[in-house]
Amino acid sequence: MNTRAFTLALVIAIFAMFMVHTYVEDQKTELVKRYGSMTSVIVAKKDIGEYELIDDSKVTIISVPQRFVSPGSFKTMKEVENTIATVPILKDEQITKPRITYPGESTGLSREVSVNKRAVSITVSDQTSVSKLIKPGDRVDVLAAIDYSGRRDRQKIMTILQDVRVLSTGRNISNNLPVIGVQTPKVIKQMKLNTYSNYNSVTLELDPFEVQKLIWLYQYGESTPYLILRNINDKEKVRIEGTRLYDILGEKDQVEAKKFFQDKYEKR
Repeated sequence: MNTRAFTLALVIAIFAMFMVHTYVEDQKTELVKRYGSMTSVIVAKKDIGEYELIDDSKVTIISVPQRFVSPGSFKTMKEVENTIATVPILKDEQITKPRITYPGESTGLSREVSVNKRAVSITVSDQTSVSKLIKPGDRVDVLAAIDYSGRRDRQKIMTILQDVRVLSTGRNISNNLPVIGVQTPKVIKQMKLNTYSNYNSVTLELDPFEVQKLIWLYQYGESTPYLILRNINDKEKVRIEGTRLYDILGEKDQVEAKKFFQDKYEKR
């Protein structure tokens, strides 16, 4: 084997590889200078219809030169999860801010309802809804008076449901700022976050069995249920005993009340 020839060929090969590498890097530098560096964007995996919910089965992440990034594009999947297409989006098109929205009044309440849950509306007053200071997105408990015997000593106030999500108050929906009805051409004035709107109904998100409980209370209950506002970050559900007349009275009054009801109901 000719060592000198082999060495020369190896040197030429290395030099050629260096030249190719230099050329490729020069081309990359020129492309970066002309089109910008590569960046991530979210594009449609397939055609997405208007008002269709967007999830990771319908979009993916690709890299494109900065110059080809559309204004308002998204870089991460988290930015577009649980959004809705406002217009049809074709396969391989970039997902941009004007093309999507969050579920809300403009997209219909049904898209706000979680899977396996139901939306049910109830009539409320100032007294039964914390002076109507409840807002969409708040969490509430539902309390009601229960009277199954007609006896005052057996009546109870009970916590029927806990940590219930408020979907809407009147026509104001969770992901929309409330709007008031003063409208100028193409302009709708939005309320400030510390402004409360008037409403006569509240829509709650419940599972099917909880819906039946609530409707039973409104159909057959002795009084209107109360919505009790809780901290939005407080998710704990606790076991709460019903409150009776005896729980309110002092010991002496309890004895007198028990004697009164025994004489009234049990000694007949």
